[in-house]
Amino acid sequence: MALKPTIFKIKVSLTDLNREVYDSLSLTIAQHPSETTERMMVRLLAYCLNFSESLILCKGLSDTEEPDLWDLSDVGETELWVEVGEPSAERIKKATRAAKQVVVYCFNSKASTWWNLEASKLDSDKLAVFQLPWLEVKALAALVERTMDISVTLSGDSIYVATAQGEQEITLTALKNSDRFS
Repeated sequence: MALKPTIFKIKVSLTDLNREVYDSLSLTIAQHPSETTERMMVRLLAYCLNFSESLILCKGLSDTEEPDLWDLSDVGETELWVEVGEPSAERIKKATRAAKQVVVYCFNSKASTWWNLEASKLDSDKLAVFQLPWLEVKALAALVERTMDISVTLSGDSIYVATAQGEQEITLTALKNSDRFS
């Protein structure tokens, strides 16, 4: 029998001081059985960092043909393709052919090694790559509950997350920037 995803109900009070976006979001996030809580929370942060009314949380690990998040235009063109983790250079190249903008949020303890190996293969102006420190992401994952209200404040390169269980600041480091994030 196949394992089922774990469902999380999260209410987010989003304050994005960088883009002047202020919104309340009610999200249902399915955590794939093989997905870590850390990865799921980075998907949530990526959603907040790129929030728009048309941004979609995709199936993630359940569908290898889709990104973790995407933003489609009214005519079905992929405006934004968001990957979480350390995807292969081939997957990123595929994404840059399919989308107007591609963003990768790497966070694993081996993210720096991944970037050192892949960076020279990725020269697209459509691509932005950001790293979130593993220990900070791990501390954030320790605050997770199945149902929770959180506050996410984005300011400069800092992400402040407050939950009933505690608070965590996460620093976003640009490894490769694109025009969209300059």
